[in-house]
Amino acid sequence: MRMGVLDVGSNTVRLVIAETDGAVPLPVHTAKRPLRLSAHVEPGGRLPSEQVDRLVEAVRDVRAEGRRWGVPRPFAFATAIVRDAPNRQEVLGRVAAEAGVPLHVLPGEVEAELTFLAARRWMGWRAGPLALLDIGGGTLEVAFGRSRLPDFAISLPLGANRLTREFFRGQDPPSPHRTKLLRRHVRHQLRDVAARIRWEAPRTAVVTSRTFQQLGRLCGAPPGRFGPFTPRSMTRSDLGRAVQQLAVLPAAERALLPGISLARSGQSLAGAVVAHTTMKLMGIDEVTICPWALREGVLLRCIEDGSSDWWDVYGRQTADVTETAEGATPLMLRPLRGSEETPVAATAASVQHPG
Repeated sequence: MRMGVLDVGSNTVRLVIAETDGAVPLPVHTAKRPLRLSAHVEPGGRLPSEQVDRLVEAVRDVRAEGRRWGVPRPFAFATAIVRDAPNRQEVLGRVAAEAGVPLHVLPGEVEAELTFLAARRWMGWRAGPLALLDIGGGTLEVAFGRSRLPDFAISLPLGANRLTREFFRGQDPPSPHRTKLLRRHVRHQLRDVAARIRWEAPRTAVVTSRTFQQLGRLCGAPPGRFGPFTPRSMTRSDLGRAVQQLAVLPAAERALLPGISLARSGQSLAGAVVAHTTMKLMGIDEVTICPWALREGVLLRCIEDGSSDWWDVYGRQTADVTETAEGATPLMLRPLRGSEETPVAATAASVQHPG
């Protein structure tokens, strides 16, 4: 049986098709359309109409590709770039009407939970108490847990692209003063969360996301062509040196460094500052870079539950949001870990694709 996940992120629309007959989603095809929506947002986060046009076209294209691979109705969601946009109702409505794909908008806490699930399954139980960090374009997700889903999960507005716009707009490279202000802002936002993680004293710290993958490569981790099973890690001391290196270079020169792509070079410094400050505040000396993240978490949740009922709940939430007034705040439903008492059926046979 095949399932698909369609992810609208700040830089790319990506579709992953996987075989899910067993307990592990095995990817068979990936399609992506680079849009760099985050580079075109207006002040305040609004997505311009021409960018919504491009988004609709990209979603329509990857949905057609999904059909050719036997997945006509993927699990489709949008992250903070759409979730936080003042005109998100317009964006969601147009994608549903013109591309035929109803995008779900998951609360950031749920994104953290699903990413934790993926990291836990990848790392295994031997990892012990696990801390997770994920830096996206709009948010930083933090989670900690000892079991399948986290005991603690939170999403903070500390994404690499968001902070680049807020602190470095018009400066390339930014002044040391602006970089210092950013680090101070991150410390303030993370103070209570970092204290919780230090208190929990995780045995293993895991990071996911393209931001961490590129920083890991810059710090000496093996390149992606070596495959997902090659161990990859990054130390805080190496990351500190990378921050110093990125801080003095304009974006065009950062893109010449190992691992740093041209599309993400502008936000790489902000991402590195967030990563280094987070590790320092939490007392984390080294992290393991995990290839599984949110998309795999969505698939694993469906496989292990034997149902997509939880996904349908968030679909109804998104539908309700599109009917509210412009700029309304989405209803934050109960986190997924609140339903852990429900028996888990470790099979994909009965999972129904979203309608």
